[in-house]
Amino acid sequence: MIILETIKTIWLFFQDQLLGMKWLNNLLGDVLSAMGLDINSQIGGSVQFFIYDVIKITVLLCLLIFFISYIQSYFPPERSKKILGKFHGIKANILSALLGTVTPFCSCSSIPLFIGFTSAGLPLGVTFSFLISSPMVDLGSLVLLMSIFGVKIAIAYVLIGLVIAVVGGTLIEKMRMEKYVEDFVYHASNVDISSPALTKKERVQYAKEQVAETFKKVFPYILVGVGIGAIIHNWIPESWIETVLGSNNPLGVVLAALVGIPMYADIFGTIPVAEALLAKGAQLGTILAFMMAVTTLSLPSIIMLKKAVKPKLLTLFIVICTLGIIAVGYLFNLFHGFLI
Repeated sequence: MIILETIKTIWLFFQDQLLGMKWLNNLLGDVLSAMGLDINSQIGGSVQFFIYDVIKITVLLCLLIFFISYIQSYFPPERSKKILGKFHGIKANILSALLGTVTPFCSCSSIPLFIGFTSAGLPLGVTFSFLISSPMVDLGSLVLLMSIFGVKIAIAYVLIGLVIAVVGGTLIEKMRMEKYVEDFVYHASNVDISSPALTKKERVQYAKEQVAETFKKVFPYILVGVGIGAIIHNWIPESWIETVLGSNNPLGVVLAALVGIPMYADIFGTIPVAEALLAKGAQLGTILAFMMAVTTLSLPSIIMLKKAVKPKLLTLFIVICTLGIIAVGYLFNLFHGFLI
C-alpha cells in the first residue's frame, strides 16, 4: 500500500510539476503580483494564463519535436515505404496508423507523404490510415494531453484516434476507391534511393533543424490558441460554456466538431483552448471532439487533399472522420467517470 502511494505521489509530481509545470504558474503569479498586477482580476488572470501557457507549450513543443525527430531519422520515407510494403490487410493499416504517431506533422504536412506513399504503390486504405493518424495522434499529443487531462484520458485519446485511423483506412480499402485518386498521384515521380546511414551527430543536427522549422511554423498558432484560451478562461462566463458545451446540450459534441473543422491548427495550438474550456465546465468528450476536428479536418488540408483525390473519395474521407470524431466525443462523455 505504501509502495502504491509512493508511486502515485511520484507520478502526480511528474504530471503536475514536470509536464504541467505548475511551479512555473505559481512563480509567474508571484512575479506579476510583485509588479503590482492583480492576478485575480480578469486582465491579470489573462496575462498570467497567456505567459504561462506560451512558455509551457513552447518548451514541451521543442523537447518533443527534438525527441520525435531523432526517432524519425531512423525511418525516412524510403525506409517507411519498404516496411509498409511488407505487410498486408489490417496489419498494414495498423502499422501505417502507428507510423503516423511518430511523424510530427499537421494535417497539411501529412498530405505530401500520403501522395508519396500512394505513388509508391502502397494500398490506398493503408495510406489513408496514415493520413488520418498523423495529425490526429502523435507522441506529442500524448504527452501534452497527459499534462492537462491525466494519463488515462491521454492514452484513451491516442488509442481511439488510432482506431479511427485503422477503421477509416480499412473502409476505404474495402470500398475500392482507387479510381477516385487523381492520375498525377499514381504517376508522381518516386525516386526510391536508400538513405545514407547517419551518424548520431547528424541525427542530432537533423532533430535540431526539425525543431527550428516546426517552431517557426507552429508558434503563431500557439499564440493564437493561447490568446483564445485566455479569453475563454477569464472573460467568458462559465454559464455560457456549460449551456453550449455542457451536459445539458445533447448536440454539444456535434457543434464542437462542426466548429472545429474549418479551423487550422495542430495539437499545440488547440491544447490551451481545450484547457480553458475544461476549466469552464465543458464536457471532456466535447472538448476532445473539437480538438480532433481541428487537427484532422482543417479547411486548408481539405483544400490540399482535393487536389489529390476526386470529390467522392474526399467526401467519404470527411464523413468517416467526422462520424468517428463525433462518436468518440459521445463515448468520452458517457464514460468520463471511468477515466478520471
